[in-house]
Amino acid sequence: YFLDKSDKYDSRDVERLQQDDKWVENYLIWRHDVVDDTLKMIDESFQWRKEYTVNDLSESVLPKWLFEIGALFLHGYDKEGYKLFWFKVKHHTRDPKQQLDKKKLVAFWLEHYAKRDHGKPLTVVFDMAETGISHIDLDFVRFIVNCFTDYYPNFLTKIVIFEMPWIMNAAFKIVKGWLGPDAISMLKFTNKSDVQEYISGEYLPPHMGGTDSFKYSYPPLVDDDFQTPLCENGPITSEDEHESKEEIDADTKEAGELNEAQNLNQKKMNSVEQISKSEETDKTEVKPKNAKKALTTFKGPLLHISPAEELYFGSKETGEKKCLIVLTNVTKNVVAFKVRTTAPEKYRVKPSNSSCEPGTSLDIIVSLHGGFAASLQDRFLIMAAEMDQSSGAGGPELTQFWKEVPRTKVMEHRLRCHVIESSKPSSLTLKDNAFNIPAKTNEDLHIQLTHLLQINRRLEEQMNHCLWFQQLSVVLSLLSVTVATFCFYLAYAQRS
Repeated sequence: YFLDKSDKYDSRDVERLQQDDKWVENYLIWRHDVVDDTLKMIDESFQWRKEYTVNDLSESVLPKWLFEIGALFLHGYDKEGYKLFWFKVKHHTRDPKQQLDKKKLVAFWLEHYAKRDHGKPLTVVFDMAETGISHIDLDFVRFIVNCFTDYYPNFLTKIVIFEMPWIMNAAFKIVKGWLGPDAISMLKFTNKSDVQEYISGEYLPPHMGGTDSFKYSYPPLVDDDFQTPLCENGPITSEDEHESKEEIDADTKEAGELNEAQNLNQKKMNSVEQISKSEETDKTEVKPKNAKKALTTFKGPLLHISPAEELYFGSKETGEKKCLIVLTNVTKNVVAFKVRTTAPEKYRVKPSNSSCEPGTSLDIIVSLHGGFAASLQDRFLIMAAEMDQSSGAGGPELTQFWKEVPRTKVMEHRLRCHVIESSKPSSLTLKDNAFNIPAKTNEDLHIQLTHLLQINRRLEEQMNHCLWFQQLSVVLSLLSVTVATFCFYLAYAQRS
């Protein structure tokens, strides 16, 4: 394919395909591990990506009014923790002149999310409340469907259709023909009484029976992880005064035990890079950097952050309520950072607003309050910016710094929450060894489950083929017996 059509591909896509195993795996899973079908899908999606200039889509190249309408956007999560991709059908009108721009808007949102959240699958919501025949646009619906079935592999979990008018039943019969058997099983037709089987009320607007007060507006571009006002939640004096001395001592002791365990395990691990001489000279100093090497790590331009994607909390049964984030400054200047959360009433982050010296690492402890439990919908945002050497690093200086720093110079990284249901605490909680292999994420389990379902489907197809051949053999055998009997009868009749 590449030799014949290299001019039809974006070289960035080809380079990514050669380096990103997960992307290749998603193509294979979506095409049931049939290599020829997988290659065909990659070929078609790469040509489409170049035709729509997907890698270069941004707010600046799309008309502003497309974002202002609010027909397409990302917001909230379903009950399985998957991001919701909303299509407010009542805001869409058919217009052939605008169709290409609207299709590029779909590609923009999908690519924006895929790059930011590493391709974690989406749940599509068609909100068809207050819609009628004037809003039917099968070409646009088909494009959205094709994005998931042909261009973004293994990117769809389900399609939730809310209050589809009866007049559109015929149209959606046509849509089902485009989906194929795999995607048809993902269709969920709902109304106000049963939509909360898939999406909890906190992420449903009032007209769908929910309590979400979110109102879409633009600009700025919707920050889909942090729709609600952000609160910094850290070592606030009035809050910390309520903590007992025992709790503070326990926190210190746990952190100390963790670092001791990490230093012991560091000596045993062959896969970890050799510690530099400067680190070996000061063995009495706590070195969170050692802990970072054993965890998944996001390598940003200012900070390396461990873990890279998820914070592992225990369920109510396991009782694990604390996690560790390790920040490492990879610049030659002081880096200021903030930690924000979408659920400030649940979590305490220490420290949440501080700075990190050049070449050093810093531990951030994230703990749950009282009886609160972690949720898959909870998110954390780490913001970082490089400070001038002349700037101070105290509280007033940091406050002033964040007021003045340009948005373009701020590095942002998001972390999801993962809840461990097992009786064994996760490797990323403070009470366990940070060098153990982390528990599998929902995404890993989803991929494995999809793979198993595909194998099961193949076995069913083989069984159906065998049954069909058996039935055909029985029919042919009966037919042969009947013909033979009839021949014998004719022969006997002629003799007599």
